[in-house]
This record gives sequence, C-alpha cells and structure tokens, in this order.
Amino acid sequence: MGMGTQAGITRRNLLCAGLGGAVALRAAAPEKSRVVIASDPALRATFASPESARVLKLLDRAVQSFYAADSPLAAWKKIARPNEVVGLKVNCLSGRGAATSTVLVEAIGERLQQAGIPARNIVVWDRLNSDLESAGFQPASRKDRIRCLGNDSAGYGMDLAVFGSAGSLLSNTLTKTCDAVINLPVLKDHGIAGVTLALKNVFGAIHNPNKYHVNAGNPYIADVNMFPAIRQKIRLTICDAISAQYEGGPSYMPQWSWSFNGLLVARDPVALDYTGWQILERKRAEKGFKSLRDLHREPLYIATAADSAHRLGTNDPQRIDLVKV
Repeated sequence: MGMGTQAGITRRNLLCAGLGGAVALRAAAPEKSRVVIASDPALRATFASPESARVLKLLDRAVQSFYAADSPLAAWKKIARPNEVVGLKVNCLSGRGAATSTVLVEAIGERLQQAGIPARNIVVWDRLNSDLESAGFQPASRKDRIRCLGNDSAGYGMDLAVFGSAGSLLSNTLTKTCDAVINLPVLKDHGIAGVTLALKNVFGAIHNPNKYHVNAGNPYIADVNMFPAIRQKIRLTICDAISAQYEGGPSYMPQWSWSFNGLLVARDPVALDYTGWQILERKRAEKGFKSLRDLHREPLYIATAADSAHRLGTNDPQRIDLVKV
C-alpha cells in the first residue's frame, strides 16, 4: 500500500516535473529570425530601370514590416543614430544588370537623411571604383554629400583579421569610417559558391577574396563573417531582388535573369541567405535546371555559418519567421 502510494506520487511528480520542464523549454526557446520578403509585381515588368517612387514605397513597406514599426520613419530611426556614419555595402562586380540598383541605394540614402543621418555621414562603398562606375555609381568624396568610394581609394588596414581558416586585411571604410553598415547584396547565383547573398557580399570588405573560393567557399565565407568589424557593424541586410539571377552568376546573364520585383530584409544573414537560396532553387527547378547540390556547388557555407563554432544565425526553416508583405 505504502509502496503503491509512494510510486503513484512519484509518477505524478514526474509528470508534473515533465510538464514544468516543457513549459520552461518553451519559454527559453530562441527567438525566431525574421526575414521579410516585400514584393510589388508591377515594380518592373521589363528590365528597364524601376520607378523611383515605387521602389521607395516597397522599401518603406519592407523596413517598416521588419521592425514592426508604426511608420516607415520610425523604422529607419532604429537602424542608426544621427551621429553615426552609415556605410552602404553595395555589390557591383558584375556591372549593371546584376549589381545593387542605384535607384534602391538612392531611396535608402533619402530615408536615412530623413531619419536624421546627414548626407556627409552616408558612404556607398565596394571593392573598386571601377566596379562602382560599371554599376552606375559615381565615386566622389565631397564631405557635404553622400560619399562613394572603392577600397582601392580608401585602402586597407595593416592588422590581419583572423578566424578559423581565414586571414584578411579589412577595408578602411569598414573599420575606420563606418559606425554601422547596411549590407546590400543582390539575389543571384554564383558559379563557384552556389549563391552570393548577404554572407558572401562581405568579401568586398577584404583584400584577398580570391583565396576563399575553394571548396565552394566553405568554410571561408562563414569564417570571414566572424571578423569582429564585420559581425559587429552590419546592422541590417536589404537584399536587392528587383532583378534576380538563377544561373551563370556572378556575371550578368540576362537569359537567366528575371524580375522578382522584391526585397529581402533581415538582421540574420544566415536566415536571409537560406531564404534567398530556396527562392533561386525553386526558379532553377521551374526552368528545368539541376539543383545546386546535383551540380556540386550547394552553398554549404550557409550551414557552417549556423554551426556551433560560428552562430551567425539560423538556417533552420522552423526558426525563421518568414513574413511576406
């Protein structure tokens, strides 16, 4: 009798303890990484330049939704303080067609200024002045305007940043000029690394990206993103998916490009890259192309960036809060 009662109490206690543990686990569950996909089907019906006003509205909708703010301006004020220098890290290597849209960058510059960031505190940058020019930007360094410059003008620091398999000198624009960075990659395929989105776009901040393309960029892309200046200064990624490319990248291949007419916004670069990768894979399948895995260029560096040695974000779709607006 005593034994049975004691056993019954023990079972009940265990059950209660189990339920309590489950509640505690739910309470301690990691917050999901939000990725916003904002789209406007009429933004760009052809490959002509998108209308500025429509891009601005799309951008506002994306950023306001990401921050769950009461207004677009309130959302923009969450990115940086008025006394900070904000860098806009564009992707210009492939020139017009597969580079960050100048219209999008102009819209971001306009909103940052309305949020209290002076024009002199906004810097558009990438690896080379010639790349910026090929994408439609005009390198300039007047202190009373938005600056635009390549690392070949700004130079690189003397101290080697090291993590894992990667060791690089970092752009002075990143380390010495900018307090905060908005990462502005393009939604596109990469012939070696599989895709080139948020994580790979930071190769434009280092002096030796040519060394990190072996093994489809794994683990090098993840390791470079662990450099403190990169990890700490990138506040937001706005992926330009107005025109996207599912094959033949990073060079511009119009025959494999399409008007996605959207933007992807996230703070978590891994979640954004996973989401963008899936979009590209679906388009490849729709067009009858093999998957990146079948072609031996699956972007495994995305999983590496999420692993216990990096913890740069999540590639688990169950932990990604995907919001479409």
